[in-house]
Amino acid sequence: MNTVLYSAQEGTTRFQRRVLAVAALVLLCFGLLIWRLHILQVQRHEALARQAESNRTAIVPIVPHRGEILDRNGVVLATNYKAYTLEITPSRIGRPIDELIDELAQVVPIGVRDRRRFRRQRADLRSFDSLPIRVRLTDVEVARLAGQLYRWPGVEIKARLFRTYPLGELGSHLIGYIGRINAKEKSALEASEDAANYRGTDYIGKLGIESSYERLLHGTTGVEQVETSSGGHAVRLLDRRGAHSGDSLVLSVDIRLQQLVEQLYGTRRGALVAIDPRNGEILAFVSKPTFDPNLFVEGIGQADWSALNESIDRPLLNRALRGTYPPGSTYKPFMALAGLESGKRTPQAVTLDRGAWSFGGHTFRGHATGAVNLYSSIVRSSNVYYYQLANDLGVNAIHDHMKPLGFGQITGIDLPGEVRGVLPSTEWKRRTYRRPEQQKWYAGETISLGIGQGYNNFTMLQLAGATATLAAGGVRHIPHLGRARIDALTGRIEPLPQPPGQRLGVKEENVRLVRRGMVGVAQEGTSRRVFAGAPYISGGKTGTAQAVSLGRRSLGTRLAERQRDHAVYIAFAPADAPRIAVAAIVENAGFGAISAAPVVRRVLDYWLLGRWPSEEDMRAVQRGQAGAPIGEPRRAADIPIIAVGAGTDNGQVVPVQVRFEAASAAASAASSAAAAAEAAKTQAAPAARATSGTAAAARRRQGAQKADKKTSAPKAPQRSASKAAQAAAPRRAEKRPAPTAIKAPAQTNTQGN
Repeated sequence: MNTVLYSAQEGTTRFQRRVLAVAALVLLCFGLLIWRLHILQVQRHEALARQAESNRTAIVPIVPHRGEILDRNGVVLATNYKAYTLEITPSRIGRPIDELIDELAQVVPIGVRDRRRFRRQRADLRSFDSLPIRVRLTDVEVARLAGQLYRWPGVEIKARLFRTYPLGELGSHLIGYIGRINAKEKSALEASEDAANYRGTDYIGKLGIESSYERLLHGTTGVEQVETSSGGHAVRLLDRRGAHSGDSLVLSVDIRLQQLVEQLYGTRRGALVAIDPRNGEILAFVSKPTFDPNLFVEGIGQADWSALNESIDRPLLNRALRGTYPPGSTYKPFMALAGLESGKRTPQAVTLDRGAWSFGGHTFRGHATGAVNLYSSIVRSSNVYYYQLANDLGVNAIHDHMKPLGFGQITGIDLPGEVRGVLPSTEWKRRTYRRPEQQKWYAGETISLGIGQGYNNFTMLQLAGATATLAAGGVRHIPHLGRARIDALTGRIEPLPQPPGQRLGVKEENVRLVRRGMVGVAQEGTSRRVFAGAPYISGGKTGTAQAVSLGRRSLGTRLAERQRDHAVYIAFAPADAPRIAVAAIVENAGFGAISAAPVVRRVLDYWLLGRWPSEEDMRAVQRGQAGAPIGEPRRAADIPIIAVGAGTDNGQVVPVQVRFEAASAAASAASSAAAAAEAAKTQAAPAARATSGTAAAARRRQGAQKADKKTSAPKAPQRSASKAAQAAAPRRAEKRPAPTAIKAPAQTNTQGN
């Protein structure tokens, strides 16, 4: 009996324990469920809600329209057009991609170049990026594909905006081009603050203005929030924030002047930069030969790339920005200024130039000019005068005087890729060379610096900037191409802010003396034949820059064409109140007075008088056989703009698209222009005084050059510089078109209007 009772009692106890264990387990499970529910509903509620919403909706970026690029007169240099593309998303096709492309090629033509470009872009981008296999589909091709897209998952037709450069090669080095974003650029964008603004963007500025003003031109990306089905198809639009198109950019360049210079160079190589010395605006920025930027927009073909990249003429090199050359004798006016500023020379000090000067057992040669002072040393281009001056100054003093003028320095122009060049000094040589014997500066190396040879190597942009500084009376402006922006929303034209000019602290009298010598060059010196008959007075300096050593040059005309000297010329005009400064080089063309100065003369005639050379004169300049203009000049306004390049209607007249009128442009800049006008007058006053009294004397000397009359055009009547400018004013109004340019913030008169 007791045994039975014990067994029952023990069983009950075990049962109760089991019930408690099960209850504890159930409570634990409920606790875990409640804990997990708390995490999901409270702690992670917002994140999970967003995830659920993203599964139901999709965010689609709206790519903005890229802003246009215009010249100073509103002529369109870069614009957009809409076309259809056939695109493949590799991650969605689920089969060999070559097999798919072969099927698509049975419906629409897909060439070898299309396949090559697709493979290159696929290697650069991610598999879930949409890549074009065919661009610019015709309406017939779109209709043919649209009914069959269900056969090819991951294949779609998209409407895209394409960038086009309607003038082709004209101005290509300054405009640049856009191209598809590669993997490196995409990673950089994703890590930047602009990541959100570039969602959905496939193209970015790669070169030139397209690159340096990328943010202004790109615009603001918009978004659409759409509800999607389980298959990922859009069902309805939930929300939309539109994209804001990029602003259009107005350049300071006159594209007709750009065309004139490029035509004057013909097939020759070289560079020319024209600057307004009053504000630093670049009026022409030429590098020859050029290339067609349209070839790069969708990826350049191998044949085109090889032709450009392997050409001995190096058309992809921006010679105005990245080409460095010895300045030759165009350096002498700046050396003269350094001599005056340092006190090593006075205007009256005379040097006897017998055509050679010996130093350290070496003879430095030139051409005999007799007894010369500062003025005649510039006019006659005496080498011996500047050999001795360089020796008296020393390399470091030359460096210190030339650096503020911008030689061997980054100018700060609004273009990427500028090079510094070489302005030598003892410190520069120590940093450049490794061996101790190479690092030492020898006194004999200083001598050739005085005539712009030796280690001197500068860009045409630096030489033009230094000339503009001299023309502005010692005020240096940062050269720039961007002039104004056109707001995409309001259409308002807003001048781009520019820093004020920097006074270098040089003495006005010294600048006046140097400029007087440069006026003498054009009136009675080495460029007098080229500027004979000009109704304005200019200052200039010819230069011949050695491409090889003197020993090699002794071969004369038998020397290989690409080893001959470069022709260089610098100028400013009008002499009493300069509105344009120019530096030009024609590679391997010989003397500056023969090949470079004629190009610059036509540039000044265009800018100040609105003249375009006759066909006969144009051919003479292209052959390097021109002096003063010949034939009857034409009105620049009557000359059509010609498209050049494989991606354009090559050689065809392009209808000029003008995006703004003069009245609206003037109104938008009126407030800043009024203040700047007074500043321009203040800066011009010393320059005007600098050449007073010089012009009349120069003309008297010009009249004495009777031997030149038989090879020169008829000379203008004798008159002072100011009267010549006044007499030319009606002619300018008559010859030039009605101005459509934006009035510059730092000047009162543009383009000689």
